[in-house]
Amino acid sequence: MKRRLLLTACAALLAGCRLPVQPPPQPTLVVPPAWRAQVGPGAPVERDWWHAFADPALDRLVAQALARNNDVRTAQARLAEYRARIQVARSAQEPSLSVGLSPARARAIGPFGTPIDSTVMQGSFQAAYELDPFGRLAGVTDAARFDYAAQQAAFDATALAVAANMASGYLNLRGLDAQLALARATLASRQRSLELARRQFEVGYSSRLELSQAEAEYRATAAVVPQLERAITQQENALAILAGANPGPVERGTELARLDAPAIQPGLPSELLRRRPDVAAAERAVAAADASLAVARDQMLPSLRLTASLGAYAHDLPTLLHSPTALWSVGGSILAPLFDGGRLRAQAEISASLRDRAVFAYEAAVRNAFADTENALTAVQRLREQLDEVEARRVAAAEVLRIAHNRYRNGYSSYLEELDAQRNAFSAETAALQLRAAWLQAHVDLYRALGGGWAPAPAARG
Repeated sequence: MKRRLLLTACAALLAGCRLPVQPPPQPTLVVPPAWRAQVGPGAPVERDWWHAFADPALDRLVAQALARNNDVRTAQARLAEYRARIQVARSAQEPSLSVGLSPARARAIGPFGTPIDSTVMQGSFQAAYELDPFGRLAGVTDAARFDYAAQQAAFDATALAVAANMASGYLNLRGLDAQLALARATLASRQRSLELARRQFEVGYSSRLELSQAEAEYRATAAVVPQLERAITQQENALAILAGANPGPVERGTELARLDAPAIQPGLPSELLRRRPDVAAAERAVAAADASLAVARDQMLPSLRLTASLGAYAHDLPTLLHSPTALWSVGGSILAPLFDGGRLRAQAEISASLRDRAVFAYEAAVRNAFADTENALTAVQRLREQLDEVEARRVAAAEVLRIAHNRYRNGYSSYLEELDAQRNAFSAETAALQLRAAWLQAHVDLYRALGGGWAPAPAARG
């Protein structure tokens, strides 16, 4: 009983060596009850959300990017590194075993001045184990597991960003394709108008001014075509690089006019904290920093280590294998810091500062997630309203152009009236195509803001 009381007193005394717990900073984060804008009704966000656009070419491009993109592959390699770090930390909780063989041959001078040759064969088997009564080694393993979980979420964030960039770039490419098709069709129309103006000038029905105006409008439209072709080439090269391929052409699928993004159910703001991988990465970074802080505090506690060795000694190998002289030792050690100039306490303060910064980074990540989602929801809603108005303008401008063209052909108006109608119609159609591409890209931004259907993976076991 006295021995137990003594051990208990020693344990209490040793536990008192631990540094005091540094409290975390007071939280300032407030989760809003609902979003300011809604896009529903719709379905919950799926993990492979890009399939919602129903474009097989887009599906293949995203799949290729997730498999071959350098950022994704780098994140995978980093994930493998942190998985190995768990095993490295966990190995300190296991016994260490080693075996050795030390052969030696020497010549010495005997008492009578004659040389004496000797051979020594020594084998050894050593075992060591560090006890962990205060949980310091287990804390190191927990910190490694939290670091791995943070890297796992960071990998998902990288994959989400690559998929979103690919989808957004592809929609931009389809928008440029549609604008190029419109420019070429408009150029053909301008060619017919120029030929008509030339015929009327040749027969004296119109002036050279109207012919020059028709030619100027034709040249202005012709200049748009190479500009769009250059933009398409640059966008194709960017998508090819993103997909982990050499610059070159990119496969096309559904046309822009037939692409229609489905409605998305954003859910509640609190659900965003479980769906966004960057938020999860920041949260797990806080847990890892807190575990590292606990390890830093435990450095003040003693470490208990047990060692054992078994050896054999002989003057030749047959004797060593069959009947050697046995050597053994068993022991233990207790190592406790007494004075280190405040190094361990300062390290604990550094760990506390890192924990506090991780908390601040987590709150910033959550607020950015809220802002991204609010901006994306507003963009989807307002761009749809703007697109409806521009579509109505496009229809009206096309009707104006039809009337102006008929009036000019029948001699009821000058070419200037038709020219103005042509410019307005082309501007309205281009704006409609650009807005449609922007509206679809806003859905990609919303998918990205909502976490892309990401779900946390199970925690790793070392």
